[in-house]
Amino acid sequence: WLTYMVGTIVGGHSWSSAHMGDGDETIDASLSRRTLQLSQGVEYRLTSSNGVGRADPKLEMALLYYFQNFRRVYMFMWDQVSGSGTVSGSVSMVGMMAAKLDSAPSTKQKVYQRMFEHLGMGDHTAVANLIVTKVGNNLKFWPEEEDIVSKTLELLLDMAGGYSSSKLLLTLDTVKYLARHHTEDQFPFLAVPGNVRQRTTFHATLTRLLLSPGGEDKLGLSFEQFIEPLVTVLTQLGGLSPSDLRSEQARRPLIGLFRDLRGVASSLHNRRTYSMLFDILHPQHLPLFAKVADTWHDQPDVIISLLRFMQEFCHNKGNRVNFDQSSANGILLFRATSDVVCAYGRRLLATPPPTGGEMEMYKKRYKGIGIALNVLNSALGGNYVCFGVFSLYNDPALDNALDVSLQMVLSIPLDDVMAYPKLSKAYYAFIEIIFRSHKKTVMALETSVFMQLLNAIHEGLQASDATLSSLCANTIDHIATFYFANNGKDRPEVHSMNKHLAAQPNLFSSLTATLFNLLLFGAPQNHWAVMRPMLSLMLASENSFTSYKEHLLSTQTPENQALLNEAFAKLLSDVNRSLDSANRDRFTQKLTAFRVTARGFLTL
Repeated sequence: WLTYMVGTIVGGHSWSSAHMGDGDETIDASLSRRTLQLSQGVEYRLTSSNGVGRADPKLEMALLYYFQNFRRVYMFMWDQVSGSGTVSGSVSMVGMMAAKLDSAPSTKQKVYQRMFEHLGMGDHTAVANLIVTKVGNNLKFWPEEEDIVSKTLELLLDMAGGYSSSKLLLTLDTVKYLARHHTEDQFPFLAVPGNVRQRTTFHATLTRLLLSPGGEDKLGLSFEQFIEPLVTVLTQLGGLSPSDLRSEQARRPLIGLFRDLRGVASSLHNRRTYSMLFDILHPQHLPLFAKVADTWHDQPDVIISLLRFMQEFCHNKGNRVNFDQSSANGILLFRATSDVVCAYGRRLLATPPPTGGEMEMYKKRYKGIGIALNVLNSALGGNYVCFGVFSLYNDPALDNALDVSLQMVLSIPLDDVMAYPKLSKAYYAFIEIIFRSHKKTVMALETSVFMQLLNAIHEGLQASDATLSSLCANTIDHIATFYFANNGKDRPEVHSMNKHLAAQPNLFSSLTATLFNLLLFGAPQNHWAVMRPMLSLMLASENSFTSYKEHLLSTQTPENQALLNEAFAKLLSDVNRSLDSANRDRFTQKLTAFRVTARGFLTL
């Protein structure tokens, strides 16, 4: 408890608020010296006994709490104090700031320097080395204590995320050792099943440090050398037969591999670093992922690890998945993604739903479907594939992926979709993207299937979750915009749409009524989401809007009818029959005014 109290006192300062009181740094130094000496004593007993003389886990957690607070308050200025903010050969903005600070120390710097002088345990590098050594020993000697491992890696990740502290970490021998020996042989916590999530954090942190500016040079390690242990496991697993790949001996290596790769992929933030991982995996190792999806489809621990890695690998964050114009890598990446989703989806659809209640259903079926849809959503919306190529060259990868994913979507009862938030977001995001970019496929569906999707959209539009209602509103906008722009044209998609409307003539009317009711009588947080499709829907079916207007007028008193007619007249004034951005924006502003005006006098 004393260590927790010290951590709270040290962490109670805020550089962004009022300045620290005089003498506060002296108190921090005195308390920190005793805590750091305690940590040194604990570490000496731990290392000299080769892990036998471990302290109480509660004390270890308290020390980690102290280190986290110390890091937050006293580690953000290390590069400025040491003068390492300047870059040789160039004058960066950070370097200019650092030079300015060095020439005229600020009050914060003076406080910071006095703190380390009173601490009497060396400069900030020595203290950082002590903390990082503690991190390394925790990972080595506390493998089965999941809380200690988790908090230790959280501390390392936060240190790697800071500009000043990450630069300092690259100079420490412990970090260099971690980067070169990130295997189960050196760090047993990686082999503990309860720590599988921490494997992702561990590799994400090391990759972030390695790929930071100058990281490879300072660590004396290239990215290819860093990832070599994972490539070795990939090669070994890729050489197994399907029966051996399904054996229990392969379970833990597969889970660990995908967790590690996910951590690596999550720290690739630009085109150069992403291409390095892609070039390592393609073409030799990508086929393994589809084989695993096929053989381990019924084991959530393995398949979820694979799908989460694929979701991260396909995610084009920061436009990192950006290959050369002459490169086919984007198509090859989508093809590999399609293989994984199709292998998993087909085996899942052929397997009877699990028994054992809602939790079993979610764990063994819905969770995997949700992540598989997210994988495909990332690939379909990544803007790194020209999808027209697939039909041009008779490549079935796109059609297969859409077909299997639609089957998975249609296999889930709507009540179950709405019951699980993560599943519902993936479900509606997939529907939105196929109506946006793959209309030819979705319009060609049987009318009963098409209406099943529209019914789901209608329900999602009325959900309390603003994300779901926004996705559904965008989907309706795609449908109405397409119909308005193409009605009367001789195109297969238009003929299919007319066939669906002939079977369900009140489709646009029901959507129009629902949207206006949500706008006028719905929750305030949803009204922005429902505004976008209103103009396109009104233009696609003017009769639907007229019918709703007449119905609403019939429910009001004569006085309110006059006011409502006036409000509708203002809404429609200066609105053109076009869907260009200026007209949309003008209509949205008018809708907002219409909503405010109408809600002032309408009666239910």
